[in-house]
Amino acid sequence: MNYTELIVFIVYFLFMLGIGIFFFFRSKDSGEKDYFLGGRQMGAWVSALSAGASDMSAWVLMGLPASIYAAGMGQTWIAIGLGLGYAASWIFEAPRLRRFSIVANDSITIPQYLTNRFLSKSKLLQVLCAVIFLVAYTIYAASSIKACGTLFNTVMSIDANVAMYIAAFIIIAYTFLGGFSAVCWTDFFQGLLMLAALLIAPLFALALVNTGSMGASAPLPDGYFSFWTSWQDVISGLGWGLGYFGMPHIIIRFMSLKSEKELRKSSVIGISWTVIILVMSVLSGIVGRLFLGDIADSSVVFITMTRKIFPALISGILLSAILSAAMSTADSQLLASASAFASDVYKPVFRKDASDKEMLWAGRIVVIAIAVIALIIAANPNSGTIMALVENAWGVFGAAFGPAIMLSLFWKRFTFSGAVAGIAVGALVDILWLVFLKGTGIYEIIPGFFASLIAAVIVSLCSAKPSAEIEELFEAASKPEA
Repeated sequence: MNYTELIVFIVYFLFMLGIGIFFFFRSKDSGEKDYFLGGRQMGAWVSALSAGASDMSAWVLMGLPASIYAAGMGQTWIAIGLGLGYAASWIFEAPRLRRFSIVANDSITIPQYLTNRFLSKSKLLQVLCAVIFLVAYTIYAASSIKACGTLFNTVMSIDANVAMYIAAFIIIAYTFLGGFSAVCWTDFFQGLLMLAALLIAPLFALALVNTGSMGASAPLPDGYFSFWTSWQDVISGLGWGLGYFGMPHIIIRFMSLKSEKELRKSSVIGISWTVIILVMSVLSGIVGRLFLGDIADSSVVFITMTRKIFPALISGILLSAILSAAMSTADSQLLASASAFASDVYKPVFRKDASDKEMLWAGRIVVIAIAVIALIIAANPNSGTIMALVENAWGVFGAAFGPAIMLSLFWKRFTFSGAVAGIAVGALVDILWLVFLKGTGIYEIIPGFFASLIAAVIVSLCSAKPSAEIEELFEAASKPEA
C-alpha cells in the first residue's frame, strides 16, 4: 500500500464531504426547488462542467482507454458518437428545454415537465418515468460504485467491497446533505480534475516514449490504427450519441441555468470540455499501448501508466480523477432518482399535502435506498463489467426519453398519449433487444430509440389534437428569452 496516495484520496474525500456540509447549512431552510434544481441559479461554468462530469463516468478513464489499448482505433466510434450527440443536445435541446420547463408550471424534474407540457392532470406519465428512473439509475450507480472498488483494489490492495462501502458512504453523505447545489459544485471540481488528469498523464507518457527514455518496444498489432472494424461497431458507436437527448441527470442541468445568456456560454464550455476529454481518453489508450506494451488487465492502463511516471503525491492527485469520474456520475444519478420519486410519485400519489420539508426527507431517504441497492449489485461478482452496466442503463434512458423530450420541444401536434406510448415502447424494445437480440451486434439503444419515435408519432396522430391552451404554451415557450 502506498500511504501517500492513500492520504491524497482521504483528503479528496473530505473535500467532497465538506462541500455537502457547506450547502446543507447554507440551504437548510430552502424548499424542494432549491434541493432538486439549485433554485435555477446555476452559472455557466458550474453547469457546463457538472453536466460533463455527471456524464463522463469512470469508463472514460478506465473503459474507453482499455478498449483502445486492446483493440485499436476501431473502438473510437463510441467517442465520436458521444461527442456529436453531446454537442447536438446543447445546441438544439438545451435552450428550448430550459424555456419549456419554466413555462410548463416551473417544472423541476423531467417527468414533471413532460406532464405539465400537456397540462395533464393524469399522473400516469410521472409514475411511468419514475419507475424507469429508479430501475435504470440503480444499475447506473452500481457501475460508478464498482469503479471505486476497482481503483482502491488496484492501487491500495484494499478489498474491493470495503472500498465500495467507503465510496458509497461519501457519495450518499454529500448528496443527502447538500442536494443539487452540492452535486453541481462537487462535479465542477471533479470535472476540472478529470480534465487535468487526462491532459497531463498521456502527454507526459508520449513525451517519454518519443525521447526513448521510457516505453515498451513491443510492436503494435496489424491494423491497430484502422478505424473500420464492422458496420455494426460503427452504427452502434454513433448510436451512443442518441442517449444524450434523454439522459435526465445531464439535461436537468439545462433547466437549472439562470438565463439564456449563461446557457450559450455554458454550451461552449461544456462542448469544448467534453471533446477534449474524449480525445484525450482515446489518446490515453494509444499512448498506454506504446508506453506499457502488453499488460494483463487493460482496464488499469491509465492507472498503471500514471503510477509509473509520477511520484506518489502527483499520481494520487491524478488517480483521484477516477474517483471524480465515478462519484460525479453516481451523485447526479442518486439525486435524479430522488427527485423523480419525491416530486413525481410520493407527493402526487401518496401525500398530496406533503410540505417542502417532508419532500426533502422523502428524497433523501430514496438517495440512501438506491445507493444501498446499487452497492449490493456492484458487490455481486456476476453483475458484469463497469462498461456493461453503463451501456445497459444508457440504452434504456436514451430509447425511452430521447424521442419524447425532443418531440415535446419541437412538435406542436405531440400529445400526452403519444409521450406515454413513446416512453413505454422505447424502454420495452430496448430491454427486449438486449435480452434476445444482443448477438446481432447492434446496440439496443438504436432500435429502442426509433421504435419509441415511431410509436410516439403514430399515437399522437391517432389521438385528439392538443387543446388551444396547450398550443399557446408551445408558442410561448418557443420564443427566445428577451
